[in-house]
Amino acid sequence: MQPNAALKGGETADPPAPWRDEATQVVALHFDFIWRLLRRLGVPENEVDDAAQQVFLTANGKGLRGSSAEARPFLYSIAIRVASNFRRTLRRRRETSDEAMGDLPAPDLAADDVADLRRARAILDQILDRMPLELRAVFILSEIEQMTAASIAELQRIPAGTVASRLRRARELFRSQLGSFATRERFEEAYR
Repeated sequence: MQPNAALKGGETADPPAPWRDEATQVVALHFDFIWRLLRRLGVPENEVDDAAQQVFLTANGKGLRGSSAEARPFLYSIAIRVASNFRRTLRRRRETSDEAMGDLPAPDLAADDVADLRRARAILDQILDRMPLELRAVFILSEIEQMTAASIAELQRIPAGTVASRLRRARELFRSQLGSFATRERFEEAYR
């Protein structure tokens, strides 16, 4: 049956809603992953949508196809570069506001809980910002995105042993940095 062909009683039927094109399919399949990745790679939340759009525009310009097995690793490599560019621009501007960086809290949380969540997010962001990119990326993919070491190795196109080594070092660095924050908070609370 042709699209919009007449049915009984003069009604028309629209064709099923297939993907309009390959670019739309790529975005639909990978947007959430790329958005979270960019956010954890240091792109301020108020700029993540722009950074994600830049990732997909770049991928589309390079002819990436949605069904390609290489789509996710290719988008990942573009996202790493885009995040780096956004962080560099941010350092130049030095306009980061705590309010712009925070997530909108759930409406059923108490004010103290919201404050605790924002403080925890700020600490996480600071720790991640201090990590070298190769450790940070593996840590984010494993601990936040819950990807397996084999998936990370495939995504980053590195050996599984390298993933394991980087993840071990990233976890050690995370624990030591977290300990530093806890010590500093106890010190600040004692002298308030």
